[in-house]
Amino acid sequence: MAFKRQSAQWPWQGLLVVILLGLAIGLWIATKQVHYEWRWARVPQYFAYQEEEPQTAPFAGTVIKISPAGDASQVTIQPESGVQPVTVTVKTATLKVADGAQVSEDDEIGVLRGDWRIGPLTQGLWVTIWISFVSGLIGMIIGLITGLCRISKNLTLRGLAVLYIELIRGTPLLVQIFIFYFFIGTVLHLDRIVAGIGALSLFVGAYTAEIIRAGIQSIPKGQSEAARSLGMSAAETMIHIVLPQAFKRVLPPLAGQFISLIKDSSLVSVIAITDLTKSGREIITSSFATFEIWFTVALLYLVVTSVLSQLLFWLERRFARSD
Repeated sequence: MAFKRQSAQWPWQGLLVVILLGLAIGLWIATKQVHYEWRWARVPQYFAYQEEEPQTAPFAGTVIKISPAGDASQVTIQPESGVQPVTVTVKTATLKVADGAQVSEDDEIGVLRGDWRIGPLTQGLWVTIWISFVSGLIGMIIGLITGLCRISKNLTLRGLAVLYIELIRGTPLLVQIFIFYFFIGTVLHLDRIVAGIGALSLFVGAYTAEIIRAGIQSIPKGQSEAARSLGMSAAETMIHIVLPQAFKRVLPPLAGQFISLIKDSSLVSVIAITDLTKSGREIITSSFATFEIWFTVALLYLVVTSVLSQLLFWLERRFARSD
């Protein structure tokens, strides 16, 4: 039986391989059509790079000796004035003079590499993750409060919650970011990072509120009535009985919302926050490696969202086993 099941699956596996090969061949043909010169070797330096400090001749003179010192070279220069010679250390691979060469003052002899530095893509990725995490956490709190107000019997709370949700869900996130930064941020003197996090938090909070509201209302009312009959207050019933069950049910849509938040955070680049997207644009203006950088940026977003998706899937399975 196991052999038959395996045999029945191989045509579909073959079809999947054919489709993937077709996509790869199509992409290869497309790159040939645009006549683009790929420069993938430039990409790693934008993750991390070794700082380089140009070494110049301190005065005019003659190179009288070049001594190797591991992967570096010590260049000894005899000045024309006849005073004591000076030794300059450079990386051998960057050496630009030869023994006996004449050099002028400030002529570049080579480069001395220093400490490793974090590249712009790594910095932008960190900013994206940090902004998304903080915005998601604040948005979760806003969504929980708003979701509870949405089902409240208090007309004022319910009306304010509906107004907030409809206002945020009915307008584009890009417009909200502009309004929050240029209007609210100007009035309250907010930093652009604070403004970006605030706009994202309000945006995700509105969608989270509806998710939480739906989760709470999916719990049978009989459980709340049973808890109240045991002497539990309305707040205790909500905290200990309803919310834990609702959270398990809304975890998949919440996961999708937080994954979307990571991608939507790229819009904060329009207010000069140097996130992953803005870092990519800045690199392109200096390197002209357009496709390589955008493919790399897209891959980084995919990696982050995939890791978050797997983490939330693991939580979902843990909660399912605890039922």
